[in-house]
Amino acid sequence: MSVLLNEQGVPLLTGAASDFGVNFHWGISTSAYQTEGAYLDDGKGPSIWDDFSNRKGKIADGSSGNEACEFYYRYEQDLHILKELGIKNFRFSISWSRLLPDGFGTVNPHGLAYYERLIDTCLKFEITPWITLYHWDLPLALEKKGGWANREILHWFQQFAHLCASQFGDRVKHWMVLNEPLVFTGAGYFFGIHAPGKKGMSNFLAAAHHAAMCQAIGGKVLRETVKDAYIGTTVSCSHVTPHSEQSRHIKAAQKVDALINRFFVEPFLGLGYPLKELKGLNMIEKFVKGNDMDELAFDFDFLGIQSYTREIVKHSMFTPVIRAKLVPAEKRSAPLTAMNWEIYPEGMYHLLKKFSAYKGIKKIIVTENGAAFEDLAEGSIVRDAQRIDYLRIHLAQIRKAKEEGAPVEGYFVWTFLDNFEWAEGYRPRFGLVYVDFKNQQRIIKQSALWYAEYISK
Repeated sequence: MSVLLNEQGVPLLTGAASDFGVNFHWGISTSAYQTEGAYLDDGKGPSIWDDFSNRKGKIADGSSGNEACEFYYRYEQDLHILKELGIKNFRFSISWSRLLPDGFGTVNPHGLAYYERLIDTCLKFEITPWITLYHWDLPLALEKKGGWANREILHWFQQFAHLCASQFGDRVKHWMVLNEPLVFTGAGYFFGIHAPGKKGMSNFLAAAHHAAMCQAIGGKVLRETVKDAYIGTTVSCSHVTPHSEQSRHIKAAQKVDALINRFFVEPFLGLGYPLKELKGLNMIEKFVKGNDMDELAFDFDFLGIQSYTREIVKHSMFTPVIRAKLVPAEKRSAPLTAMNWEIYPEGMYHLLKKFSAYKGIKKIIVTENGAAFEDLAEGSIVRDAQRIDYLRIHLAQIRKAKEEGAPVEGYFVWTFLDNFEWAEGYRPRFGLVYVDFKNQQRIIKQSALWYAEYISK
């Protein structure tokens, strides 16, 4: 496999996997709803995203995840692509409503058999499966009972976690409990821009507390059920800087940092919620029962961090609760991805140093990092030099942090296939593999070849 060049003919392959040590985990990430399709096939129950994406006006391009990448039917050929690329770690999630159509109770044997086949195919191809228990697709039947805002979710999630652990734990040893709880509670239960489309502070705080409780519940179930399990959970995070050195902007940035970077990390470390900086969120205490604060804690083997950009924050007297607002990247003349996110690789370095400073965080894995660009297929070629450069400069920052002592032990690109990108629909293309959604044709992008070469060295 030859070294790829940029438009000026300069080699893009700078650095190699060997720079990170022999035990570093190199992989790629996906989620069930964004890729599987087959949304009501073989006994699967509807999820909140099945419902939300099929409502008029909820998705930017008017699409849904009903078909997505048809990974449910094409998983073997797709995993063969990973095998050929030499990507040996594959992160995917379990569709809760594919296993339990009603959220609890009767198990769907077809859903169970699908994940058995998926795991066994990974192992046949010498690909290590990494399972995320929950990646946003709550069974609709549970949402009709209140979803994450209903405290019964603690019991529902415990049952689901136990089913996954007991059924797949003999072959799967790498686990993550939740995917980005701040996003699915904030976007789904406060802003209403993601499923299930609820709004309001009370909905958000109830959902957030219950999600934080489920982080620990899932960890405990996995520890008790899966022998030799390697257990983590994942959080969305961004390096936060103030708009200027004025004290009001610095204070605003501290509040945003507490919310987006600390709110779901400090509870499992036994530190509680960072309410000193977020006094306006003290109302969460009305949802805390009995010894909840002790039950929030769990000794995870690793923290999964998922970062794409940084945020610049300024004071805003008109923003309730936190009195802060983000300064959009497009208003700062910053280099942007197709999501209008600033390309700021130094942010990854700062985040790794930040989380390394917590005594209770033993290992860190970058479980998502990547970029969407306007990829175009030229026959059987997709030239995505921007993505290659994005990955290259972020890996350089990760290597720098690791060399300075950050316990980072893995890197997973988001994402494997171009997929359904939630409320944005299919326009943003994050994949290392191009998908033509008219005919489901796959085209391996140049970034995939670059990544394959990088991790082979």
